[in-house]
Amino acid sequence: MTKYFWKAGVIILGALLGYGYYYFIGCQSGMCPITRNPWISTGYGALFGLVFAWGSRKKNEDQKMGEK
Repeated sequence: MTKYFWKAGVIILGALLGYGYYYFIGCQSGMCPITRNPWISTGYGALFGLVFAWGSRKKNEDQKMGEK
């Protein structure tokens, strides 16, 4: 159960970092496809958080094999 809270926290952190990127760096001209809209940059941040939280299944299987 706690691993799901950790994964959700990482996804939320990614979303916050995506929004922070939009807010602090952003796009001055309005022509940037990702950073011109806060929803898009927040979504991409959450997506990166999702990828980071779930990671690679093969990597996890290799670690389990080493423990046995």
